[in-house]
Amino acid sequence: MKRLRVGVLGVGHLGSLHARMYAEIPSAEFIGVMDTDAARADAIARDLHVASFRTAEDLLNQVSAVSIAAPTRAHFELARLAIQAGVHVLIEKPMASTIEEASSIVKLAKEKKVKVQIGHIERFNPALLALQKYELRPMFVESHRLAQFNPRGTDVAVVLDLMIHDIDIIVSLVHSPVASIEANGVAVVSDTIDIANARIQFENGCVANVTASRISQKKMRKMRLFQKDAYISIDFSEGLAEVFRLRDDGDTAGKNTMLLGEIDSGAIKRSIVYEQPEVKEVNALKYELERFVDAVQHDREPPVTGAEGLRALTLAHDIMDRIDRKKLVL
Repeated sequence: MKRLRVGVLGVGHLGSLHARMYAEIPSAEFIGVMDTDAARADAIARDLHVASFRTAEDLLNQVSAVSIAAPTRAHFELARLAIQAGVHVLIEKPMASTIEEASSIVKLAKEKKVKVQIGHIERFNPALLALQKYELRPMFVESHRLAQFNPRGTDVAVVLDLMIHDIDIIVSLVHSPVASIEANGVAVVSDTIDIANARIQFENGCVANVTASRISQKKMRKMRLFQKDAYISIDFSEGLAEVFRLRDDGDTAGKNTMLLGEIDSGAIKRSIVYEQPEVKEVNALKYELERFVDAVQHDREPPVTGAEGLRALTLAHDIMDRIDRKKLVL
């Protein structure tokens, strides 16, 4: 199959990683980059032996698909230009500054029959991928995403910068509309919210308690899922998943399974087991880009669609609205 011609719009820290990964994907023909900082674009292009373009339009005229890794405020206009040009887009999270912009992207992409994938990279984390064989139906979720302060991300609130990763994962697992939200947040060292907590109640009864901070001394990216007959722990930083569950006698034990005890209710005898699902070594960003290229080449639905990105963004904005309302009351 012919290689897909791809490019990158915005080659700051994250965009430069996109560029380097595309250069390693055999099914992609990496054409070039564009950034408002022409000197940086030129340096990345020289290093990877590709072209450096002066305008987004010039790059879009040469590719069939593009990553948009510019600052969030530029996502909508760049996505609009790309989609109008018939170029498929992978947009880094959050997909746009406002819900209205994100909705417009989804609508325009549908009209132009262009694929949109949103860069929720934790969907491709090895720890989460290792749980694909399990039926995840959480009724209580607790997540903590803590990071050390970095001025680079303070153009948006921590809800959009960090918490949105966990929001996306949670709503993809719960499959139920949101019933209510309680939230608190504080701007500590920047002009936007630096630490936030949200309690999300879903219509099916599931409750998610989500915390994000970018002023922590130590990094943490953990999520715990509680459901009928199972407790699942996910450490995104370590790429580690752990499962404690009840297992019927007929279940096949995995190679990383430990028997913790047994429950005999008379008719059915069940085991309490601890399992560490096998985790394959995966570069999450590279795998994300490979899936994007594959979706375009084989006309498949991207693994994280524009509609899913809009869903996560909408919930993130709802959380920020709750925080703002509390400020007004205080």
